Amino acid sequence: MIPVLDWSRHASDPAALASEVGRALRDTGFLLLANPEVPAELRAEVFGQADAVFDLPEDAKRAVDIGNTPHFRGWAGPGTESLDETRPEIDTKQSFNIGLELAPDDPAMGQPFRGPNQWPDLPGFRETMLAYYGAAQAQGLGLLSLIARDLGLAPDHFDPLFDRPLSALRLLRYPPATGAPSEIGAGAHTDYGAITLLMTDGEPGLQVRPRGGDWTDVPHVPSAYVVNVGDCLMRWSNDTYVSTPHRVLPPARTRRSVAFFVEANPDALVKALPGTGTPKYAPILAADYLRSRLDATYAPKAPA
Repeated sequence: MIPVLDWSRHASDPAALASEVGRALRDTGFLLLANPEVPAELRAEVFGQADAVFDLPEDAKRAVDIGNTPHFRGWAGPGTESLDETRPEIDTKQSFNIGLELAPDDPAMGQPFRGPNQWPDLPGFRETMLAYYGAAQAQGLGLLSLIARDLGLAPDHFDPLFDRPLSALRLLRYPPATGAPSEIGAGAHTDYGAITLLMTDGEPGLQVRPRGGDWTDVPHVPSAYVVNVGDCLMRWSNDTYVSTPHRVLPPARTRRSVAFFVEANPDALVKALPGTGTPKYAPILAADYLRSRLDATYAPKAPA
């Protein structure tokens, strides 16, 4: 149901790989990307630094709490988020969120989603995360070039729309299940952006619900990324691609994952791409669309 595609083919046969990527994104909206270009050593360092930040004392994490800034950066504790807007359950996970690093005197600083990152007092944390942010963004642009090919567009069509991105790096830790009623690691949701690159530690829990189907476990392929379509790309492609609901069940053991959400520039106009038919959605700026989704995610809820 979820195909495994080999990124190493992108240089030798991009047209064929683009066709296979497009088929997967039209079908379930998910694929597994083997042999990605992001170095394995860097991915391992990210997991190690994620363990370190989540193991910090509570007061150290509170010092970089996501509530300290309006730009959705920093640590979010258990119960902070609720990804399923239709349900009362609050997610048990904790996360750490990192955005595009700008110079303090950058003219965009202070605009929505354009604040400084909050960095914990951990040796090597900032350097590792910024290196990974750049590598994952480059991998995302590589996939977007294949998506452009699949849609009959120039391979570099998306490049100028993603050169100052809203992309977000999220470190995630899910605690072991307690058996409490209505417990959920991450509620059923679709992602907000263009595409998501997810790496996991192999602990089960991630499920996808394809159209017309039931919840199905996403298989783990060591070193492969789980890639899926976000709502923004579904809208941009005029529903050519499908953004599929997924969730994380409470795991048997602590579960770790790292998500990279590939987002467009804030001023990118999201409207039906050429060749995708009569537009189904009104045009909207990428920043306005993201704001509407994040406001719902962080809206207060009474515990279930």
